Amino acid sequence: MSLRLHRIARLTALALALALGASSGWAVAQTAPAPTPTDTATAKTPVATGVRSDLHAQVLLDRAHFSPGQIDGEVGSNQKRAVSGFQAARGLKVTGELDDATWKALQPDSAPPLVRYTLTAEDVAGPFNPVPKGPAEQAKLKALGFGSVEEALGERFHASPELLKTLNPGVDLGKAGSVIQVPNIAVTPLAKASKLVIDKSDSTLRLFDAEGKVYAQFPVSSGSKHDPLPIGKWKILGISRDPTFHYNPKLFWDAKAGDSKAVLPPGPNNPVGVVWIDISKPHYGLHGTPEPGHVGKTESHGCVRMTNWDALQVADAVDASVPVVMQE
Repeated sequence: MSLRLHRIARLTALALALALGASSGWAVAQTAPAPTPTDTATAKTPVATGVRSDLHAQVLLDRAHFSPGQIDGEVGSNQKRAVSGFQAARGLKVTGELDDATWKALQPDSAPPLVRYTLTAEDVAGPFNPVPKGPAEQAKLKALGFGSVEEALGERFHASPELLKTLNPGVDLGKAGSVIQVPNIAVTPLAKASKLVIDKSDSTLRLFDAEGKVYAQFPVSSGSKHDPLPIGKWKILGISRDPTFHYNPKLFWDAKAGDSKAVLPPGPNNPVGVVWIDISKPHYGLHGTPEPGHVGKTESHGCVRMTNWDALQVADAVDASVPVVMQE
């Protein structure tokens, strides 16, 4: 079967599952009724939503602090990294696959894959404006906020905007009072790290406890052939939340001719996202990103890029006493 036909078949199965699943006994975050799928043709991403699905695994991994990056319900490199890291940390055979032993280790957290959430006026208030591409135009704005309500909700629930559309066919995501289905994430604070290690070989950032055990892992984009990851041991100099970004075309190999220096305002679509962890290597740091779907899958300009929500968790778990190790 061709990939296209396979995806169409899965999409048809998803539409049926969503139509039947509204009363399946999932835990609810709100008491309002579940959204009714009224237009299955609007579903964008083929994804299974049941117990022990890839979506369920990504939710449980996110809750366990072995981040799959942006939750999308699709098997990919970030999910395999998260599964492998979780297996290693739990003393399981490291395969990157969701075998029975891994599910048993994940499922003491009995959280279902999805919960229902009622959109508030604050959720949909915006403002939502397209973000200009060029730094000169971005510098004219007061903030680099979300471009759409789907993007804002995706950030809040660690999810792909396309996944949210798929889970809620026919539902107006921009209307307060709409009841939607979202990944059942739970943001819990991390304990203080004793060491932070970025591994270029598998595009991960790991946090170690005082006993030398990994207790959290996050996918990252780290360097490129033009701006390689600075291998070595570095110090954390400071942490800036909601940072401005000082764009200097001389520091970017791919800067466009005619670009000039610019100060870009803060916001989730700032080039370094919502947090910057400065290190002792000049011009390098650990930070968020305006493109969470690219993390772990594309190169960076030498720095270590995470999703905004992962970067915030890391920032809360480190300080100047935590060494940063960057290795091949």
